[in-house]
Amino acid sequence: MDYKSSGVDIDAGHETVRRIKQLAKSTFTPGVLSEIGSFGGLFKLDASAWSEPVLVSSADGVGTKLKVAFMANQHNTIGADLVNHCVNDILVQGAVPLFFLDYLATGKLSPDVAEQIVQGLARACKDNGCALLGGETAEMPGFYHDGEYDVAGFIVGAVDRAKLIDGKTITPGDVLIGLPSNGLHTNGYSLARKIAFEEMKLKVDTHVPDLGETIGQALLRPHRTYLPVIKPLLAKGQIKGMAHITGGGITDNLPRVLPPGTTARVNRTSWRVPAIFRWLGESGRVPEYDLRRALNMGIGLILVVGKNDADAVRQDLLNAGEANSLVIGEIIAGEPAVEYA
Repeated sequence: MDYKSSGVDIDAGHETVRRIKQLAKSTFTPGVLSEIGSFGGLFKLDASAWSEPVLVSSADGVGTKLKVAFMANQHNTIGADLVNHCVNDILVQGAVPLFFLDYLATGKLSPDVAEQIVQGLARACKDNGCALLGGETAEMPGFYHDGEYDVAGFIVGAVDRAKLIDGKTITPGDVLIGLPSNGLHTNGYSLARKIAFEEMKLKVDTHVPDLGETIGQALLRPHRTYLPVIKPLLAKGQIKGMAHITGGGITDNLPRVLPPGTTARVNRTSWRVPAIFRWLGESGRVPEYDLRRALNMGIGLILVVGKNDADAVRQDLLNAGEANSLVIGEIIAGEPAVEYA
């Protein structure tokens, strides 16, 4: 009996590290002081870039979207889902990313699959100006089904304390600006999979006429990053609050940034719900209330701004490349919640 016969292939682990070293190194920024393979990643914060730097961190996973990736045998977008989700989570507090770490766990390590995952991680890190500082690959026989794995991400960013976006200045009369999602992002997949693959009996490569693509293509579209269009606005101080619309939808996420005495009134007819959400609702006969709590319904990020700043903020978004921002509601007096009109 040896370690390999028990299910752990150390050589496969070394081969995986060899393949991902260059991918990770391609994301390194000037602050990185270590190489992949160190016990800990080293990062030197350039304190001169901030007056009073505050570190902002977050951790997340991809959820059961992974199941669709397994079905499609497509692993090169999952890493981007993970990075972009984490980037958006710290962005809503005004932070820009510094570095990212990942955790990949599987029953039997495949260097080919691991490499595809890290390709997505590295691509998204570079797109967001974020260093892939390190991570962990765990081979755990008997813990996962064959061909399956789990991934998690950990991000650290920074923001000047004076420019933290925390929602405390939100008042009745402020305006809600919605930025479109490009699909389910990384939430609602337990419901979507049940509808598509159990109720409708589709295969991952089944073409759905209402969507104009296969169900796999629709469900695997990567989570969008909002950093490129929001970063140019951060220094202006016009954004009072932001909500990343993840699990719980607008219903549960927008109240997280509302101070006491305020309620968000969202106009449900202010944007056209994308086809994938309409198809899921109709095919699964899902009540609208449940859809709004499980899915983002086409709005991936919400900004709260003063009424007098709304036009200028939307113009800044347009200048940054976001052509489809929408006024989707307003803040009224009440307690932190979402009211649909």
